[in-house]
Amino acid sequence: MNERHEPKFQVRARHTGSTITVYQAYRPEIGGPAARHGRFPAAWKRERMTWIKPSFLWMMYRCGWGTKEGQETVLAIEIDREGFLWALRNACLSHHVPALHGDRASWKRQLRRAPARVQWDPERGLHLNPLAHRSLQLGLAGEAAARYADEWIVGIEDVTPLATEIHGLVRAGRLDSAAGLLPQERPLGLDDEVLARLRA
Repeated sequence: MNERHEPKFQVRARHTGSTITVYQAYRPEIGGPAARHGRFPAAWKRERMTWIKPSFLWMMYRCGWGTKEGQETVLAIEIDREGFLWALRNACLSHHVPALHGDRASWKRQLRRAPARVQWDPERGLHLNPLAHRSLQLGLAGEAAARYADEWIVGIEDVTPLATEIHGLVRAGRLDSAAGLLPQERPLGLDDEVLARLRA
């Protein structure tokens, strides 16, 4: 679809009827064991907020195709779809929108209570240039981070070689070949009431 016709706020992801794939990038000491064992190692800090991204290309923008320090191992993490939806339903926008939250103090109270937060950033193209529509980032903390690590993960795959291959094709100007290797991300059917609270 021509990106100019994409809805500005829409969750697009690789998904099945029961799972959704998100991306994260870690240093090899965490990413390697996570991919081998299908769960995060003890060194993974569950008390920190962890950000998951359904967009492969936004992850590539964030981690520089797996070249940035501390983000050398790119993981595709397949998680339970219901868990992801639970996080969205219990999320708060990461910035204040008066029409949604009322005054700033009310928003800050919501943000403190929420186990998840949503941020919308410009989606990225193959050259990692910003596009007109937005890509979801979902931050998980507290109960959400624990459920993510302990209950929602179905499988973890190291997709660093894929990132390197696509990056090489982009650098060589072979954009059609690069696009053909991208994960197939489709709109995730969501109740409008879920997104209504989360549109920036």
